[in-house]
Formats: sequence, structure tokens, C-alpha cells
Amino acid sequence: MQPSFFINHGGGPCFFLEPGPMRTAWAPLEAYLRGFATNLPKRPDALIVISGHWEEAVPHIHTGATPSPLYDYGGFPSHTYEIEWPAPGHPVLAERVASLLDKAGIDSKPERTRGWDHGVFIPLKVAFPEADLPVVQLSLQKGLDPEVHLAFGRALSPLRAENVLIIGSGQSYHNMQGFFSGRPEPAAQAFDHWLRDKMTDAVTREQALRDWQSAPGARTSHPREEHLLPLMVAAGAAYSERGHVDFSAEILGKAISGFRFG
Repeated sequence: MQPSFFINHGGGPCFFLEPGPMRTAWAPLEAYLRGFATNLPKRPDALIVISGHWEEAVPHIHTGATPSPLYDYGGFPSHTYEIEWPAPGHPVLAERVASLLDKAGIDSKPERTRGWDHGVFIPLKVAFPEADLPVVQLSLQKGLDPEVHLAFGRALSPLRAENVLIIGSGQSYHNMQGFFSGRPEPAAQAFDHWLRDKMTDAVTREQALRDWQSAPGARTSHPREEHLLPLMVAAGAAYSERGHVDFSAEILGKAISGFRFG
């Protein structure tokens, strides 16, 4: 049985910048991702990834066999628009995902041509540099309803027993103005403390996530919550199991955490 994970995917392609302040700032997360695969219970057969960078009115499932990177960031050096990570897609697994969602009463649509956004290829290039595991990406659903995304996770939960690793790729703190300030922020500390407390308790976790906006520092940490929704999917995929803080650091003055469920 594979766990499910919520990972922080970092600041654009910062893991691939030349040495300097920005690369140094994200070094703790880069080190975590580099050791990610070695800390799994066993090598997965495939990955399902839900990124904070893809939203659709109806959830879309990437069914392509050879997706390319989608360089959905700006203002970085030219070489960061040439990053490659040629992991294959998995059309058969994509069909299985669609079937599980349908069984749970969730409509979905296939998508063949969209590239993998940087919430997929940037962290996974660090975590799985060999690019030899097939990947299926699932979009978020517009409206960003926590219950909808918890339901996505519950629907996909059987894949964990099929040796498929479910990864929610977002940020536990995603206020770009706050990041650029570089200053410590009490609201970020408060929200991170709340997350670390609530994500470990399987009994109360889902209700806490439904009500996340009432948490201390919540809206300061997430003016818009698209980067928090992948956490809902990862948590829903292990809805009856204890959570664990898998990563914690202060980056650019902001506390961020990642979680393992199951």
C-alpha cells in the first residue's frame, strides 16, 4: 500500500537556477525532494499528480502518452525554458482514474494535448530524475470546493493498493506578495501550526479542511486557495488513516510543511 502525499513544489524552476540567493532559499525543499523516492515503502508503478496549476470546470484527466513540459512561469533565465523531464504518460491508468471517478459520481473529461505544468515536472524532475515512472495528471475543479476535492481523493484511494502513488503538488503557503517580501510573517506561522496539528488526526482532518478558511492566518497564507486544494485530494485518498508531517522548513521567512497520509 502506497501512502499519499502533499508536497510543496517550490518557486517556479528555482531548483534549476545557478547558485545564488533564490536557489539557497529553496535548498531545504530541494533536499527533501531529492530524498523523496528513497523514503517510499517501495518503488511505485505509476504516479497520479494533482497540481495547483490546472483548473477546469469539469475535472480533466491527462490521457496522453508523451506529454511535454508546459513552461507556465515567467521572468526566469532562458535555460529554465529548456528543462526536460520525459517521463511517459499512462493512458490505461488514465482510464482507470476516469472509471473510479465515475463510480463515485464524479464526471470527468480526457485531455491529450496539454503539457505538464511546472507543479508536475519541476518537483518530479528533482524527486524522480530518471523520468522512468509513468504519470497521470488530474486537474482541480473550478470553484475550488474542499469537499469536491476530498471526494476526488476518496475516489482514487483504491489506486494506493495497486502500487500507484498519489501526489498533491501545491504550497502550504502561497501568497506571492508575502514571499517576495522575504520577511517573517506571523500569519504564515499560525496557519502552518494549524496545518501541522490538524493533518495528523484522521478523525477530525476532513472537517478541518472543509473549514480551512476559519483557521488562523488562512486567508493571508492563501489569498486564493488553488495551491491548497491538492492537499484535500491527498488527504481524501487516505481518509481513515493518520497523517504525518513529512517536511517542514522556513523559506523566505515563511513556514511551509508537507504531509504524508497512510
